[in-house]
Parts: sequence; structure tokens; C-alpha cells
Amino acid sequence: MKLITIEDPVERRLERVQQIQVRLNRNDPERSLTFARGLRSILRLDPDVIMVGEIRDKETAEIAVQASLTGHLVFSTVHANSAFETLQRMQNIGVDPFLMLMSMNLLIAQRLMRRLCLACRKPRTILDVERKIFPAEKIPDVLFDAVGCPKCLRTGYHGRVGIFEFLPIDFSLREAILGKPENIGIAKKAVKKDLKTSAAFLVAEGLSDLNEMERVIGPCK
Repeated sequence: MKLITIEDPVERRLERVQQIQVRLNRNDPERSLTFARGLRSILRLDPDVIMVGEIRDKETAEIAVQASLTGHLVFSTVHANSAFETLQRMQNIGVDPFLMLMSMNLLIAQRLMRRLCLACRKPRTILDVERKIFPAEKIPDVLFDAVGCPKCLRTGYHGRVGIFEFLPIDFSLREAILGKPENIGIAKKAVKKDLKTSAAFLVAEGLSDLNEMERVIGPCK
């Protein structure tokens, strides 16, 4: 299996993966190696899997979509606030909604929350008003707050942990939106385990706290 990436920058070298670094020439832009130019060259190398560091413009987006439609497995990142808003972002870039939906299988949004320091976190009884934040099946009896100790440099946190939101692009969702781009809002209801729910699970398990949850995803109460 041939895996090729184009990244800006290449932060870590991986074995058995061909990695290309984006290079911009400010003195002679025509000689720059952009995401779009690199991706176009990658397709001539008959890859099985392609990873595009970031989709920033229409040209890169359209090449990535065409690569997906011709049988390549394509991974990429898009700057958006949620999985649902990725669809809006791609539309704003100028990608044809039909081709966009036919080329996508799954959208994942990710953010990072600071992990509570296990050496000094402080347990407390959950307040009634805080119970509303958690899903019915995951309401804890005890929450933890950050304190601070020498191990965590008095911050109360040590390391980070991810929260995720999933939006599968399945047949029924494509049918609902194709031909009626104004119906794209339907996709918002198809999100599985949104960022707030994912963050609430971490807080319920004592891995982070409500202050960190609100810092990352906004007011929760």
C-alpha cells in the first residue's frame, strides 16, 4: 500500500510513508510547492492513501474531491468550529455540493482539553444545577476540581486529552441534501456525540473539570 502526504510543515517523519513538505517561494510564487500543486503531482504516483495537511482553497478542495471520487482514500483537515460547519466551510470555498457529499464518508471535529492532575485534583459533590450539563446516562455523583501541586507546576492540570464529534455522511443524508443545498442544516441533526457530550463524559470520569470544559466549548449551564 502506498501512502503519500503533503504537509505544512512535516512535523514527524513516518516509516513507509512518503511525505512532502509545502514550500512557498515569496520571490517567485510560480515556483512555490503549494497544497494544490503537490496534490496534483501525488495523483500521478498512483497512491492508495493520500493525506492533505489542510484544505485552504477551492483548487485544493476540488483536487481532493476528485481524488476521492476516483478511488483514493483521502484524509485532510479543514478549519471549522464543528463537524457540521465543515460542510458549510467547503461550500463557502466553492466546492460543488453534489461532488462534496459524494466524496465524503465521515467528518470528525476535534478539540483538546487540559487533563486534571491526578496527584492533586479535589473531589466534591455535584451541584443540582450542574447535573443538567451531563447526559442522562452519565450523571456523576462526584466531580473533581483543579488544585495545583509541584507535579503539575501549580496549574492543576497535567497533559491534554481530546474530545471528538462525529458526522457520518451516509446515503440518507446525501439524499436529503442533494439537489437542495439549502437543506444542509439537516446534517446538524445527524451529528453523533457532539463536542459538548464528549467533553461532559471526560468531566464525569474525572479526567477534566467544568472550568476547562467551558473554556474549550463555551458556557455549559
